[in-house]
Amino acid sequence: MRKFILTGALAAGALVTLGAAGPAPKQDRCFWTQSVSSFSAPDDKTVYVRVGVKEVWRLDLFGTCPDVRWNNDIALASRPGSSICSALDATIITRGPTGPQRCQVSKITKLTPEEAAALSSKQKP
Repeated sequence: MRKFILTGALAAGALVTLGAAGPAPKQDRCFWTQSVSSFSAPDDKTVYVRVGVKEVWRLDLFGTCPDVRWNNDIALASRPGSSICSALDATIITRGPTGPQRCQVSKITKLTPEEAAALSSKQKP
């Protein structure tokens, strides 16, 4: 299992959690960043995150995020608060050879239990 670091902002090279929790996210369309426990990146354009015990979400990236597959931990920056309800709310931050690399999310999808179960062991977060 790979570690997932949660953040609201990136400041001076350190990952920092910012902002109040705010209103509860809409069920089945949103998730709290603090509920993410692990991730997998089967390729450099896709990240799967485990939210809580049962949920798996797929995050498709705008472009390639070259180092996301090889890192043992990444950060998920959310804006404006700590819930993610659309791709515009999320950015993946990963370590690159020259420092933090920000990868914008283009689409988020909550997988059904059947879709999550069908993921290969390499894809499961």
